[in-house]
Amino acid sequence: MTIQSSPSTFADRHIGARRQADIDSMLKAVGYDSVDGLVDVAVPDSIRQAKPLALKDALSEVEVLAELRKLAAKNKTAVQMIGQGYYDTVTPAVIRRNILEAPAWYTAYTPYQPEISQGRLEALLNFQTMVQDLVGLPIANASLLDEATAVAEAVLMMRRANKNKDARDGKTVLDADCLPQTIAIVKGRAEALGFEVEVADLSQGLPDGVINGVVLQQPGVSGRVFNHADVIKEAKERGALVTVAADLLALTLITPPGEQGADIAVGSTQRFGVPLFFGGPHAAYMAVAKGLERSMPGRLVGVSKDDAGTPAYRLALQTREQHIRREKATSNICTAQALLAIVSSFYAVYHGPDGLKAIAEQVHSHAATIAASLK
Repeated sequence: MTIQSSPSTFADRHIGARRQADIDSMLKAVGYDSVDGLVDVAVPDSIRQAKPLALKDALSEVEVLAELRKLAAKNKTAVQMIGQGYYDTVTPAVIRRNILEAPAWYTAYTPYQPEISQGRLEALLNFQTMVQDLVGLPIANASLLDEATAVAEAVLMMRRANKNKDARDGKTVLDADCLPQTIAIVKGRAEALGFEVEVADLSQGLPDGVINGVVLQQPGVSGRVFNHADVIKEAKERGALVTVAADLLALTLITPPGEQGADIAVGSTQRFGVPLFFGGPHAAYMAVAKGLERSMPGRLVGVSKDDAGTPAYRLALQTREQHIRREKATSNICTAQALLAIVSSFYAVYHGPDGLKAIAEQVHSHAATIAASLK
């Protein structure tokens, strides 16, 4: 038994190869005599710094943890009452311990090897089913990044999927009651891609002009719950597709977008047990009417059979550039939030339909009490 006289430092254990023999072996494998020679080829002169960085001495692991705790202590935790897509929530302890804080779940980015990811795929299929049931549309993907970018993806999807030739190049109309971050993101995307966006109060009906797509919010940023069926019907008559950004908890009590005639539903699943995390990350969802699934960004989990005839889960559709040719991709930023999507799906399983409805009724009761008191 050999006793190590000086244990490796924190930096040694976490920053690449440190032993010269390891460095030499790696350089030999890539065909270079020195690290400087490799860097000269790999890093252009135009982005290299002429002199070394002025770094302090490396800290030990204990010192790093102490410094991180000191930084974390500067965060001021307050009661979140603004809303607008971000809501304080309770993560059930069993989900926090066994999913959110479990390395087997939180270290896996996405199930690139479905044959060894059956548990994660089943959980994501559950997420899709939960979304489909709540929004009233038949096909949902296995999560997107956040609500605002999900709406932007829906806008682009309406522009490429609209089969009405007269409406294809028309403007996109956003309800003035949409979340402010949603309006800002869609306007930014429209400016970059060169299409028109109009923000209007859709409780007064649709504006004049040729319209490609309409985006509605349910409930709106004002807190208003509005029956969009008439606006959706008018949009369809004018050749437009319709997206509704909907709060899943509210959908346990109100008519879902699919039943009102919407083509696409998007939103955040944050309030289904996902912590605020000081503003993110949070998983978004997207669901579509039949016929639009191949134009939808993200991933779809499906059910097949293996060679023994046993049911098996698979990634049935992956439409991002990472998986297919650029010209066939529907998006290049449709990153999933798989872990948080799974947390929200298990939150729904944990409470069940009646439990979710009871939570929604309690939230509404609290809101009505506050509104009455303020009035």
